[in-house]
Amino acid sequence: MITDQEAMTFALAEARNALAHDDVPVGAIVIHNDTIIASRHNERELRNDPTAHAEILALRDAANLLGRWRLEQCTLVVTLEPCTMCAGALVNSRISKVVFGAADLKAGAFGSLYNIATDPRLSHNPEVVHGVMASECAAILSDLFKNLRETKTN
Repeated sequence: MITDQEAMTFALAEARNALAHDDVPVGAIVIHNDTIIASRHNERELRNDPTAHAEILALRDAANLLGRWRLEQCTLVVTLEPCTMCAGALVNSRISKVVFGAADLKAGAFGSLYNIATDPRLSHNPEVVHGVMASECAAILSDLFKNLRETKTN
């Protein structure tokens, strides 16, 4: 069985792929029956698509692979707390569990700014595990933004 920490290691490796095309390094994987069935990273800059978040791309790939939009018995593991758009997609996909690393105090929708996963008015509430390898997940993001600030001052 893949542990949350092992899964996050895969998501972090995927996040690093976003750096090749100047995207924010966020990685997401989808697990079904103890197998990684989707692995994606942010591609907003690459695609010029505001919806090309790692979570959305991974959900699409998983749904295509399984041949259904309902992703019950699947877990999404992502390096950064999902935003409201991604949280809505996760709820609507009926994903069973969401695991995230770093909290997003400015846009997080699974406990930091909003808590969509626990809203009783919604038709589905996934299990949420937060803070898995949080320091490693936050470091990849803070390194990127530190480098961007240094580049602007030089």
